[in-house]
Amino acid sequence: MAGAVPKVPLPRRPLDAHDPSGPYDPYDPADPGDPAARIRHWYENELEWPTVPGEPVRLVTGLRFDVLDVPAGAGAVALRHLEPGSPVALQGDRMRLLVAAGSAEELPGLLEWLEWGALALDLVALGAGGRVDAPLPPERASTGPRPLPRGRSGAGPALRAPGSVEGAAVWLRPPEPGCGAEASLPTLSAMGGVGGAPDLVRLVDTVATQCHRIRLRRVCAGPPVSQPLAFS
Repeated sequence: MAGAVPKVPLPRRPLDAHDPSGPYDPYDPADPGDPAARIRHWYENELEWPTVPGEPVRLVTGLRFDVLDVPAGAGAVALRHLEPGSPVALQGDRMRLLVAAGSAEELPGLLEWLEWGALALDLVALGAGGRVDAPLPPERASTGPRPLPRGRSGAGPALRAPGSVEGAAVWLRPPEPGCGAEASLPTLSAMGGVGGAPDLVRLVDTVATQCHRIRLRRVCAGPPVSQPLAFS
């Protein structure tokens, strides 16, 4: 049964890569024309998150965090299981939920325990050795919530921050430098509400449920019916 349309806050507007007076201290004020260097500097120096050499800037998973890559519609429903400071990114019609490092290895067994293991779910876990596109660093100011429209898949159209390149990753809930973002990541050790981190079990169960519902909607919709050719 479909519920109310989940509301997803508008992604924060990215830092202008050509503004050397940006709020997060640019990589090199004398050379503001290198956005990749500014982005890399923000992740490596403000967050101490490793990046991959080359362009576009990509983040390494499995060290400071793992990622659950899910349809945006499924991720929107799961946001209630996350702490306000738990980072979440959007790219196209996919949502990336950052979880504690090592969670990707736990996911297959967790899905089996939750009795989701036998079903094909549109749920991808990125852990050790994985890579994800680095969203543009956000500004400090944020905007209000915005509903996520539902399409046939339940994912809805892509949301995009003003000034960002179409299809680029953006932060829905960006990490805050100096605030220990990893401490807010969902983890299996938080099962039962112990500690301050969100419960990975509830998060995965919610995401799996929503992925299954999206799959059922697609199956029920079926392929478009072709009209038979008429011959005279």
